[in-house]
Amino acid sequence: MDAASTAWILASFTAVSLMVPGLALFYGGMVGSRSMLNMIMMVFGAVATGAVVWTLYGYSAVFGDSYGGLGLLGDITEHAGLTDVLKGDKEAAIPPALFAAFQALFAALTVGIIAGALVDRVRFGAWIVFSALWVSLVYLPIGHWVFSLSAEDGSLTGGWILNRLAAVDFAGGTAVHINSGAAGLAAVLALGARRGWPRQPRPNSIPFTVLGGGILFFGWFGFNGGSALASGNSASVVVLTTMNAAFAAMLVWLLVERIMDKHATALGAASGLIAGLVAITPACGAVSPMGALAVGAIAGALCPLAIRLKYKLGYDDSLDVVGVHLVGGVAGTLMVGLLATPDAPSAATGLFYGGGFRLLGVQAVAALAVLAYSFVVTWLLVKAIDKTMGMRLEAEAEENGVDVTVHGEVAWDLEGAMYGPAPKLAERSREVVESAEALASAAAERGKG
Repeated sequence: MDAASTAWILASFTAVSLMVPGLALFYGGMVGSRSMLNMIMMVFGAVATGAVVWTLYGYSAVFGDSYGGLGLLGDITEHAGLTDVLKGDKEAAIPPALFAAFQALFAALTVGIIAGALVDRVRFGAWIVFSALWVSLVYLPIGHWVFSLSAEDGSLTGGWILNRLAAVDFAGGTAVHINSGAAGLAAVLALGARRGWPRQPRPNSIPFTVLGGGILFFGWFGFNGGSALASGNSASVVVLTTMNAAFAAMLVWLLVERIMDKHATALGAASGLIAGLVAITPACGAVSPMGALAVGAIAGALCPLAIRLKYKLGYDDSLDVVGVHLVGGVAGTLMVGLLATPDAPSAATGLFYGGGFRLLGVQAVAALAVLAYSFVVTWLLVKAIDKTMGMRLEAEAEENGVDVTVHGEVAWDLEGAMYGPAPKLAERSREVVESAEALASAAAERGKG
């Protein structure tokens, strides 16, 4: 067992775990003041549900021996309950329990990303059910396709995208970002737009969004760098390319904003940062530092333009999961086929380095397969939940604010304390103000007469 690599993956796990509150704050700051707590609850609820499913049978479904050797789904009984990780594995470089915990966060955060597409229209209980079923039916098969490596001695058959197709996806551009983006698009089309859309509430706290984006930026080094599964040169290269892509995307996004809207915004800076991180996720081990700048620049230009399409095409993707994660994920996955250099840790050769069109075609097949499967199954799942237990919020709940109607709380108590006698006092104060306004109006009418 490699002590240095174990320490690095432990640190990476800690960094990635911080992405949970980072995602909650990033999303939470962008929604209206009456929806912030619901947004936070959707993220944390989805992550908790995904992690439980992962322990029960998720790890086994992703990393177990593929049923029938087809590379479609791992044996869900092989590592069920994760009881077999307790004694460790003397031949493994890192403890199996640590690897299982690290990968659990990938599954949990992927379903958490989808929450940003469905703000202000989903019942919380139905969302938890959706999270459990989505991880089971969508993430686990795709995770097996993309992450499960076949054993050289033939003792284990892994996923078809990684082993048969031989697509390059270092840290989850397909399994995490294309997957969540396609699911977000399917879910919003299945449920329909928010009432009153395209009018939207103003973000309640852009500083929180920027803070959340900064936390995600920190955690992403664990997400991508930890995917090297060892300390050393590969992890170091990935950290460098991840940083380059993120900052290049942020600058280009701000330039696009400046050209199109005459302002470079803090919200745009945070969004551009995330777009670059999304795009470099599949490519971080395949491109050079200069290639990473190109990947980030492409994402920084494409994603803000894609976001504008939702108004023309008429789909209400609340926090631009489609425009950032789907478009950024596809862009990064395809850019591997162009910019992959054999000198990078993934040792793949793209078109611009003399590799021809083969890798580009492979990357396109992987992206399309994940997109199509995720979209179709998610659409059917949302429709089924909505028809059975009801997934869409009632009209009154949407109009009155999700935080109060669903959770009985508010993020910002602008009318006084929420508990004890204060709500009655606040209500009485409103009555007094309304009476005073009525008297003033009547006096004004008399004065006119």
